Amino acid sequence: MYAIIATGGKQYKVAEGDVIKVEKLSAEKDSVVSFDQVLAVNNGDLKIGNPTVAGATVSATVIEEGKGKKVIVYKYKRKTGYHKKNGHRQAYTKVKIDKINA
Repeated sequence: MYAIIATGGKQYKVAEGDVIKVEKLSAEKDSVVSFDQVLAVNNGDLKIGNPTVAGATVSATVIEEGKGKKVIVYKYKRKTGYHKKNGHRQAYTKVKIDKINA
């Protein structure tokens, strides 16, 4: 059984027991979060929502929060002496999928 959920502007295919990194959520460690934007559920037969599956939710437990690897952003314009180096670390929340309610 798997589901496709949408959170943080991205879509994730999840099954029970999966550990995924999603965009930062405002939740404490070891708390339970619920994703209600379930786009599709497959438990033998595929149910596709329009845009979401009615009554379907995915519950997950927050494992940790952190920052991803540093991405270097380098801007450069030739012949003018302009260059700028900048770094970015995206914040994430690691969650473990507990139950798919469909």
